[in-house]
Amino acid sequence: MTVLDTDGLVAVLRAQSQRYHDRHPFHQKMNAGGLSPEQIRGWAANRFYYQVNLPRKDAAILANCPERDVRRRWIQRILDHDGPVSNHEGDAPAGIDTWLLLAEAVGLTRAEVLDERHVVPGVRFAVDAYVTFARTRPWTEAVASSLTELFAPDLMADRLAAFEQHYPWIDRQALAYFRARLSQAPRDSEHALEVVTRYCLTPEQQAAAVAALSFKCDVLWSMLDAIEQAYAGR
Repeated sequence: MTVLDTDGLVAVLRAQSQRYHDRHPFHQKMNAGGLSPEQIRGWAANRFYYQVNLPRKDAAILANCPERDVRRRWIQRILDHDGPVSNHEGDAPAGIDTWLLLAEAVGLTRAEVLDERHVVPGVRFAVDAYVTFARTRPWTEAVASSLTELFAPDLMADRLAAFEQHYPWIDRQALAYFRARLSQAPRDSEHALEVVTRYCLTPEQQAAAVAALSFKCDVLWSMLDAIEQAYAGR
């Protein structure tokens, strides 16, 4: 094993895009307008379980990270999803709140999303495994696992266009989460990539970073497998 230079490591990490869940048949069917309202509702309710656990994942990274400068920037992710402490005019709405607006727009009640009654076992298992990974693995690996955000802007742009074109029954104002991630994901992935290339210096650390990103791709893919199976034919 040899150490990769920065460009080499970035290239290997970006190559994981071939395993990203935008290639999953369920996701491709969604973008082609092929999902029923019931399937859209099932996807939104199950995906919420992922969204609501992201702050817990990021809090685990903060708890394990010894680098103050990294922590000071990483905490923004929690604010993006949980919301700012203040309610001053101009504060961006929390990602969790905007996802709840989407859920309501597709026909779910806030109560049934929050109580997780629709979350299927495979989604729960995959998301819980991701949070556990962030808690128990070296913090640099947990950071590397977040690098699916490298591929998220294209996915969000395609999803936004697909929803506006194929699902006109969904209020466009309820797509605010996707619009916010168009700017948040590039910012977050730039920082995470900076951290990984700075702190993953040995061949072993670099291999572990790539494996962490691969694991995260598996998490997202497994979630769609479970949703697809649960809502097939509905």
